[in-house]
Amino acid sequence: MAYFAQLNDDNIVQQVISISNDACGEPTLNFPDTCAAGRAFIANTLKLGGVWKQTSYNHRMRKQYAGVGFAYLPDADVFVAPQPFPSWTLDGNHDWQPPTPKPEGDYFWNEAELVWVAI
Repeated sequence: MAYFAQLNDDNIVQQVISISNDACGEPTLNFPDTCAAGRAFIANTLKLGGVWKQTSYNHRMRKQYAGVGFAYLPDADVFVAPQPFPSWTLDGNHDWQPPTPKPEGDYFWNEAELVWVAI
């Protein structure tokens, strides 16, 4: 199966659908050609409008599998999970990082106090 994420005008994933590999031209085509073939299938056969980006369930393209609410970053061509807490920032690998590293062991993040709390 091939998976495609529909984006809104703010590049936020609205839905993810699966289509057959055949509809994407596999195994003859490889990414990114499968993306173009899949978008054509979605537009012409499924009659679904909007912007669609191929996503990979096994993380082979665009960093990670897209889910509803994920953001697509066009400049990096990656999907990013929603920000877990307002204080967390994206690093150079497009991963969310807390203001302070998580200590070893079982901890949860306390956003109100901006600290890790032992479980």
